[in-house]
Amino acid sequence: MKKWMISLMMVLLVSGIQAQIRVTGSVKDQRGRILAGANIVVKGSYDGTVSDSTGSFSFKTYEKGKQFIVASSIGNKTVEQEVTIDSLPIQIDFILKEEISELKAVTVTAGSFEAGDKKKAATVLSSLDVYTTGGANADISAVVKTLPGAQQVGEQEGLFVRGGAGYEAKQFIDGTLVNNPFFASVPDIASRGRFAPALFKGTVFSTGGYSALYGQALSSALIMESIDIPDRSEVSASISTVFLGAGLQKVAKDKKSSWGGNYGYTNLLPYFSIVKQKPDYFRMPEFHTADLNFRMKTKNGGMIKYYGTFGASDLGLRRPNIDDPNLKNAFGLNNINVYNNLSWRENLGNGWKMNLGLGYSTDYNDIDQEIQNQQNQKTTTGQSWIDNNNFQIKTRSDLSQIKAVFDKRLSGISVLRMGGEYMYFYNRSTFNNQTATLPDHFKALFSEADLYITNDLAAKVGARFEHSSLINKANIAPRLSLAYKTGKGAQMSIAYGEFYQKPENNYLYATTNFGYAKATHFIANYIKNTALQTFRVEAFYKKYDGLVKTHPSFNNAGAGDAKGIELFWRDKKTFKGLDYWVSYSYLDTKRDFLNYPKQLQPTFAANHTASFVMKRFISKINTGFNFTYSYATGRPYYHLVQSGSQFTIADQGKTIDYHNLGFSFNYLTSLGKAYAVIVGSVTNVLNSKQIFGYNYSYNGQRKEAITPPAPQFFFLGVFLSWGVDRRQDAINNNL
Repeated sequence: MKKWMISLMMVLLVSGIQAQIRVTGSVKDQRGRILAGANIVVKGSYDGTVSDSTGSFSFKTYEKGKQFIVASSIGNKTVEQEVTIDSLPIQIDFILKEEISELKAVTVTAGSFEAGDKKKAATVLSSLDVYTTGGANADISAVVKTLPGAQQVGEQEGLFVRGGAGYEAKQFIDGTLVNNPFFASVPDIASRGRFAPALFKGTVFSTGGYSALYGQALSSALIMESIDIPDRSEVSASISTVFLGAGLQKVAKDKKSSWGGNYGYTNLLPYFSIVKQKPDYFRMPEFHTADLNFRMKTKNGGMIKYYGTFGASDLGLRRPNIDDPNLKNAFGLNNINVYNNLSWRENLGNGWKMNLGLGYSTDYNDIDQEIQNQQNQKTTTGQSWIDNNNFQIKTRSDLSQIKAVFDKRLSGISVLRMGGEYMYFYNRSTFNNQTATLPDHFKALFSEADLYITNDLAAKVGARFEHSSLINKANIAPRLSLAYKTGKGAQMSIAYGEFYQKPENNYLYATTNFGYAKATHFIANYIKNTALQTFRVEAFYKKYDGLVKTHPSFNNAGAGDAKGIELFWRDKKTFKGLDYWVSYSYLDTKRDFLNYPKQLQPTFAANHTASFVMKRFISKINTGFNFTYSYATGRPYYHLVQSGSQFTIADQGKTIDYHNLGFSFNYLTSLGKAYAVIVGSVTNVLNSKQIFGYNYSYNGQRKEAITPPAPQFFFLGVFLSWGVDRRQDAINNNL
């Protein structure tokens, strides 16, 4: 009996051994690199193993018939292979494709800087940086000027980027165009931006090669995304040397909606009484600003947002007349601006998303320009070059727009975007009772794909079609960007794109027989980004065609180019508690446009521009100290004199180099039950002489430097909030 049982056990053991089939093989990625630690199992069983340091594996299985062998590895897509298990060993090799994820994937960065709270490779500035940059006085455009590519132009508003004029850079909020992003223009004095930084959760400053979703900007796009629903309700108030303000933000108990508004009043009479200005203001600058907002979450996880602003300003100033020092130029301005933006972001299901934007804005200017005598009375001289400065202009600029963008998620995180926009521009100008209008039905279609081939390789491919009824011309603009990850936190990007823009209205009032101006961008960059340090270098070439010429006739015969290299370094690591960044731009640009007799370096472009920004927050005293030093080599200036149908250069040169050291501090404290931030700021601390260019008399015998209205600007303000501790934001940003 005992011998029989032993014999039976031996038979079972042998048959069991014979039933086990060995499965061997290897696991590698698409590039042939070994994948150690990959899991290999027979689907639905406990039979399996992991690959060794050589990528090889071997295990035995009792399963029979048709089965699936599954190989998986973190960061790669799981692969199944069907096999038939009988009596023979199985050899099977796996090649796993990389799993593309938003956390690991490369980001296309050529030509763009991001400012916001998103943890992306392109992010170089936080939203709080806009408030704490020394001397910037919380002006988004002033902070952007500390980044590579932007010029230090102080006599007119706008962003002057890589050899482009200020009107060649456009601003967008939640996808729609902002028609008048700056306060109304005053001759030889730059106006600040209309929008407060607290409105935005993210800002992309594109110095070139921007997305096909945007157009009509030859040089640059500043793309801003407004905040969603705040965390909690808040009441705020502010008082400073130049303005008073108050605001309310109410958040629903279920955190699914919010509404709010702000009002501000600015009057520069007290400030100008202390800090004397070069112009003689006969109407002190006075500003009223107000805004309203509403935000609501939808059932499908989308968001509806409304934002509207109102602004009214009034001022008047006198300057000596350059042709006759005994006379004065008196300039008066009254401006009313209204801006409305409604956006709807929605999930449509099956990988589809919708972004819908509606906008309406109107901007009204009433400008009086007079020649006055020493008694401030309007006068005429009989000399046309002087008397032509007696005029009145009334302008109205309306923009109605609708834009729809549809996103379709492709495989992995790749996305296809498509959509279109319609904008109706209505511009009306009355010059000394002579009225002209410029209506334009502007239409655009666009498509763009973000394609992630691997986590290390991505492409953005798109195109844009546009048509303007005003000039009755169409264009097609291709865009292409590629990015390749070269190592941990490091990547390279290249970009190519064609960009078009209509001529400015002051030329279209003369004739609509124009085409589009065109700029072709070529960009290459390298960026190395860690949690505390960012290094970036970028080279570019930009070719201009179809620029506006005003002599000998109005046409699109102008051309030019711009090329250069830019550096950016930000460091929060090397010096404990110290945050700083350095930017440098080299620009070589020439263009033949307007009344230029040949290709010249434009008056708004400097060859070398640099900024150094330093921030230090001292927790023991709850105070942050911020310094910004900006430098630019001298910009060219020209006195162009008409000779027949052409212009010649009667005088030329370069201004002195530009130096500006800005300082600000922010002290965090409490006043009663209110959280408080006390802010002080000074521009041009060293009182450096600044000259932005020159004005010439009619005969060229007088030459006057264009300088700031005052050498320095001082600011002191107290910002109070109830419900939200803004102080903590500043502390957390500096830990």
